[in-house]
Amino acid sequence: MSAQTSPPRRFGRLESGDLTQAAVFAGLLAALGLPGTLTIGPSGVPITLQTLGVMLAGSILGPRKGALAVALFAVLAIAGLPILAGGRTGLVSLSSPTAGFFVGWLPAVIVIGVLTALMMPRYRVLWGIGINIVGGMAVIYLFGTAGLMLRTDLSWWAALSTNGIYLPGDIAKAVLCGVVAAQVHRARPGLITPWRRRAGASAATEDPQGRG
Repeated sequence: MSAQTSPPRRFGRLESGDLTQAAVFAGLLAALGLPGTLTIGPSGVPITLQTLGVMLAGSILGPRKGALAVALFAVLAIAGLPILAGGRTGLVSLSSPTAGFFVGWLPAVIVIGVLTALMMPRYRVLWGIGINIVGGMAVIYLFGTAGLMLRTDLSWWAALSTNGIYLPGDIAKAVLCGVVAAQVHRARPGLITPWRRRAGASAATEDPQGRG
């Protein structure tokens, strides 16, 4: 009789450990808001450490758990908890010209998580930094720029240009996140299910004889 093996984990299923990890990172996002904000430039967009938390959630937890962490944080903020940097609530942020940056957190963490899952099982720091720049900067800037255009009379180029002053700090966050994520994945392998391996396993299951 052949030995029984446990069924493969379904991508869409969340287990108690996943929920715990998502809750921990939602708490980390809140904690990163405690230092407050620094507002520079004419756009009024505050500099915070919470975008670093978004990058960390995607690069360490992946798309499902990372998105759950950011969604949980957003729900709590919109419900009235002052957990955004500067003691703001989600409704205050959504009613301001900078609402797009807050809205962009969820698609940003998903993009980072998906690209990181495609890179796994080995986390490469330089690739990770690039992924953080794409998801944690480009995606958030895109949503933030759209929000500024909708809430102000700024043109597309003027709204996009307001992000330039934040580039050095955000690049530093992307680098720090890549270094931290590499250390975490080295110490705790398996936090993110590799998408390429899962796709290969599915193909092998559908065609066990390997027929061309």
